[in-house]
Amino acid sequence: MNNDDATGILNVRHFGVPQDYRSCWQSMKCFTESRENDTPDELWLVEHDSVFTLGIRERAEDCIETGAIPVVKTDRGGLITYHGPGQLLVYLLLDLRSLGIGLKSLVNTLEQVTINLLAEYEIQAARMQNAPGVYVAGRKIASLGLRVQRGCTYHGLSLNVDMDLSPFDRIVPCGIAGMKMTDMKTLGVSADIDTIGRHFVQLLSGALGYNSVFDDPGECSHQ
Repeated sequence: MNNDDATGILNVRHFGVPQDYRSCWQSMKCFTESRENDTPDELWLVEHDSVFTLGIRERAEDCIETGAIPVVKTDRGGLITYHGPGQLLVYLLLDLRSLGIGLKSLVNTLEQVTINLLAEYEIQAARMQNAPGVYVAGRKIASLGLRVQRGCTYHGLSLNVDMDLSPFDRIVPCGIAGMKMTDMKTLGVSADIDTIGRHFVQLLSGALGYNSVFDDPGECSHQ
């Protein structure tokens, strides 16, 4: 990647309490649409209130019984998934042109960083052919969905840390029939979601060549 002043720094924003999904989505769009060539990249660490989100490949048959949980149609890639407390969202507001990589390379890096992180907690994870994300013994633990606008990404990766997995039974997760979900807690790892987030940032920053800078907790809002 380029190592000039703008691309060498990754501003990391950590949000301490669950955030409204729609507000975060609109903030990501606003940031991406208004950024300049020298705007430093950002990474947001977020938890959300319970919500189902539909990607641009949405299929009505993937919604089995969503009940009272809101359903939001988004502009990210992929199909339907669930977000809720205890799940780490890593939103990637990156300029691919400055990084000198393509979307496929970024996805591969995100998957490998997740696999490496889980390995440090003695969880053996892997990719699955033709199914983006990260899996443990055939169960999905991390999902990916990105959007590229003017060469810049938003949306990102979700990692199940310690959450109520039952809402996934109300949908066909990521459009894969019969797919079951898991989380780090189920696999025997009791870890603080903030610690996992900071560990992920450390690994990703190293993989992409950034120096990461953490901001104070706040709310999803970008003017």
